[in-house]
Amino acid sequence: MSMISVAEALARCLALAPKLPLELVPLRAAHGRMMAQPVQAKLTQPPFDASAMDGYALAGVGAVGDTFQMVGESAAGRSFGGALHAGQAVRIFTGAPVPTGVASIALQEDVARDGDRITLTAPTAPRAHIRPRGQDFALGDVLEPRILRPADLALLAAMNIAQVAVHRRPIVAIMATGDELVAVGGDPNPDQIIASNGYAIAAMAEAAGANARLLPIAPDDREGLAHVFGLARGADVIVTIGGASVGAHDLVGEVAANLGMERAFWRIAMRPGKPLMAGRLLDAVMLGLPGNPVSAITCAHLFLLPMLRAMQGQSPEIAVKTAVLGADIAANGPRAHYMRAKVQDGVITPFASQDSARLMLLANADALLIHPESAPALPKGAKVSYIPL
Repeated sequence: MSMISVAEALARCLALAPKLPLELVPLRAAHGRMMAQPVQAKLTQPPFDASAMDGYALAGVGAVGDTFQMVGESAAGRSFGGALHAGQAVRIFTGAPVPTGVASIALQEDVARDGDRITLTAPTAPRAHIRPRGQDFALGDVLEPRILRPADLALLAAMNIAQVAVHRRPIVAIMATGDELVAVGGDPNPDQIIASNGYAIAAMAEAAGANARLLPIAPDDREGLAHVFGLARGADVIVTIGGASVGAHDLVGEVAANLGMERAFWRIAMRPGKPLMAGRLLDAVMLGLPGNPVSAITCAHLFLLPMLRAMQGQSPEIAVKTAVLGADIAANGPRAHYMRAKVQDGVITPFASQDSARLMLLANADALLIHPESAPALPKGAKVSYIPL
């Protein structure tokens, strides 16, 4: 099977990942979720004309020297209850209902008080410092679907919306493969290494709103691989790490096919990450990531995260920014190159080494510089695109 482009691979991945069913969640569980349906306000806010300041509500518009008779007080949660008539005023506090008959509010610092009489030391204007009923929103006003931020939750609560419909969180089962791997905290033999990639993939999935499960390390034999695949049942996405290349011990594709995998593609025109595989298996999306840590994490950024967003009703679009090159880069070959780099003050500088096994370099990077397939050499100062990390 020939290599396909990154764009084609992403399109095929997204075709494998339909939106998940809706569920109702309370507001306390809705932060960061995609509200899937419009909602309507169940009340009007504010539900009455309200004072915007501490001061005095006047039955009229006053000039300097005008006097008014105090007849009561209106506070938040404790309204005056009556109506004002000419020459009358009530003490009023921020957020309190404005009584009937009030034409303006005088700031407390613009009033001289003597017992129950007040005298204005500054003029007022019609409707001054009065927030009209429904200034924020009215009964039936619509809030459209969006990823819910803290301010959105406050707005929904103010609208008296106690729960919202969201797409269910995807369940992601993550399966590292290889006899060379030992679980973190273990005691590796001289020819073994610690299984580290799963921690990054799980964290990335959870940051994208999914629930992640780290499965046991799968050995390089058909029976062991099939057993661990079985532990992934019930997941929406199965992510394998390693074993998807063409070596004698790379058995993931073969075992997955024996279990009924419908493969969408294998091998893409990118580096790092050429031996990427995707399809459907066990009623789930399967994404076979390369084993090298930089390859696995880069491919997760490009393919796994967009799929997880799409499954939750969010835009799968990858954020791409531009910057100026801080160093020359050589011409590229037939595979798009996603280069680890640092961005500072609008200048992006790729690391000298791009070895896909060097996890330290990825940990120190804050961007993936995109050098398209068959692109020419670019000099320092050229404008390039990058993906923030």
